[in-house]
Amino acid sequence: MATDISKLRNIGIIAHIDAGKTTVTERMLYLSGAKHRVGRVDHGTTDTDDDPEEQERGITIFSACVKYRWKDFDINLLDTPGHVDFTAEVERCLRVLDGAVTVFSAREGVEAQSETVWRQADRYEVPRIVFINKMDREGANFESVLNDIGPRLGGNPVAIELPVGQGPPHVSDPFRGVIDLIDMKMLEFDPETEGKQVNETEVPDELRDDAMLWREQMLDAVYDLSEDAAALALEDKEVPREMIVSALRAGVLDRKIQVVLCGSALHGIGVQPLMTAVGNFLPSPLDRPPVEGVDPKDREKTLVRRPDPKEPFCGLVFKILPAKTGDNYWIRVYSGQLKQNSRVQCPNRDKKENIAQIWQIHATKKDRDGQVETVGAGDIACVIGPRFAITGDTVCDTQNAIELPSIKFAETVISMAIESESTGDKKKLEETLDMLRRQDPTFRAVENEETGQTLISGMGELHLEVIQHRLTRDFGLNVKFYKPRVNYRETIGGSADVVGVCNRQLGGQQMFARLSVKVSALEESSAPVQVFDRLPPETPLSNTVRQAAMDEIRERAAGGGLLAGFPLSGVRIEVYAAEAAEEGSDEVAFRIAAGDAFDRGLEAAGPVLLEPVMRVELTTPEEYMGELVGDLQQRRAIIAATESRGQMTVITAHAPLKELFGYSGSVRSLSQGRAGSSMEPLNYQPAPQADADSFTM
Repeated sequence: MATDISKLRNIGIIAHIDAGKTTVTERMLYLSGAKHRVGRVDHGTTDTDDDPEEQERGITIFSACVKYRWKDFDINLLDTPGHVDFTAEVERCLRVLDGAVTVFSAREGVEAQSETVWRQADRYEVPRIVFINKMDREGANFESVLNDIGPRLGGNPVAIELPVGQGPPHVSDPFRGVIDLIDMKMLEFDPETEGKQVNETEVPDELRDDAMLWREQMLDAVYDLSEDAAALALEDKEVPREMIVSALRAGVLDRKIQVVLCGSALHGIGVQPLMTAVGNFLPSPLDRPPVEGVDPKDREKTLVRRPDPKEPFCGLVFKILPAKTGDNYWIRVYSGQLKQNSRVQCPNRDKKENIAQIWQIHATKKDRDGQVETVGAGDIACVIGPRFAITGDTVCDTQNAIELPSIKFAETVISMAIESESTGDKKKLEETLDMLRRQDPTFRAVENEETGQTLISGMGELHLEVIQHRLTRDFGLNVKFYKPRVNYRETIGGSADVVGVCNRQLGGQQMFARLSVKVSALEESSAPVQVFDRLPPETPLSNTVRQAAMDEIRERAAGGGLLAGFPLSGVRIEVYAAEAAEEGSDEVAFRIAAGDAFDRGLEAAGPVLLEPVMRVELTTPEEYMGELVGDLQQRRAIIAATESRGQMTVITAHAPLKELFGYSGSVRSLSQGRAGSSMEPLNYQPAPQADADSFTM
């Protein structure tokens, strides 16, 4: 049966680590009837965290997709990681989602990674709703979290629910249900049925005044969103429920507001209203703008595809899971229909691809009973057959090609050298690393032919640790691992005008070329290198010679800086004059002169080593603040901000990655396990001179 696109929801669960994303997903699956028992993260029994590494650590590492039906809505739900080391999983999911549920812990509130995923959702213009989870925890504070969303995230939250009590059972007023502010009903969730049975009653008298105040705040937002509702209010008439829902939905779709609900996913409280809110407030593919791409044959020409099964097919590969029976390609279909045993175009690789099988996805696997003949516009599916496409590539109709914008991922910040213990394992290691690269766009592996070692790079210590465990445990490889090291960059400190010269004999022929080059630092030190041809039109060089000189400079720039060959950034190179002789001034001569100018220019402008700086957020009880701040200062950190959140103090600091190896263990030790930390890449800054000198000695 074909899916009604208007009833289809492609949503993601996004949040800081430990806010309860996976528990929310599990509860949704259980309440929808998609599974018969609720899995527990701490027991390693959840559907979406099915990797041994996830079960062992109790965190989500790989995004997972599940499909379920709630009321008359078909939901494709992507559960994403909360740890910043696995931010690529969030990035690729947000690229293909239509809406998102942002989960906050009622105790910890808006945390560092909450801000990161919110910014990612902003970048992809994804409408979202908010679920404040863990209302049954000690220190839960609904209003505090709600009030943080505006100033810290730039959001505009509108509460459509009010918690009845907050905190665990032993407090005087424990969390026991929610008040629906739209229908003005109190909802209680039967613990015997794990939240399946919902008891709806009138709002108790002692809670009614407070609920009415919150309802008025909600209606004020409705009046701003709907002229019809505002007109009724001016006439002192009741605003119909349908008008309230319609106005709030329009506000969410336009990203003017985020409706806010609350509950405890662990105990099934408030999850059913959240599931209904997904259908009521988040967009279908029809509510999103048509996708735009370019014509691969004429990249100046913009093409548009609407979510219509009658349009030419186009989709985006957003995840690849290697498998022995054929790699599993996760594809979001934006237009048309994708049929089994068909041929499609991959314009990014200029290749034709086979679509041998199409499957529905459950967690990170093909759904055992989910093989289908066709998948239509707006849907998400797994296909088997393609061989050339990579993550972020477009697949489309062979007669109506379009190339959609790809997915951009962050640069790696940390590396580790590895090598096989035996020559027999070497080829198997190469094949395994190639497979991991296809699966994870933020993982890099480059072999050093001189040392025989391979340098693997990732987003953080945990990222490399997971890779390390997969190589040894999952693939049974005997691999030697070396200490992680920081991924530095190089730039320049000033500017210089230099002349590169070639004046030598080569093969009995005198060669001559002279090239004048200006090298200067860009304002943003981590920006890509810019190379410009400023040679006057009357310069006596043929196009091939001129192009050879420019190619040499670009290749040198791509090869890294002078200190240790680290990636070069933040440099502008302008070639503005050239001299040639009547004979011997060929492509080779000008390549030599260009290389000489490049080296002279970087040396004269002053090479600078750049180190990655992380944004660190610490949440700690007040009594450990002094020791933790002292420890940060010893790590060359700059304290950017401190603030109180309930009984905890939050410290935001900027610290070099080099000084943060093993930091989470130090935090636990200094605070007796009571403080928590998270970090994310911030920028690059000049490294200490001693570090730069260590590479030139």
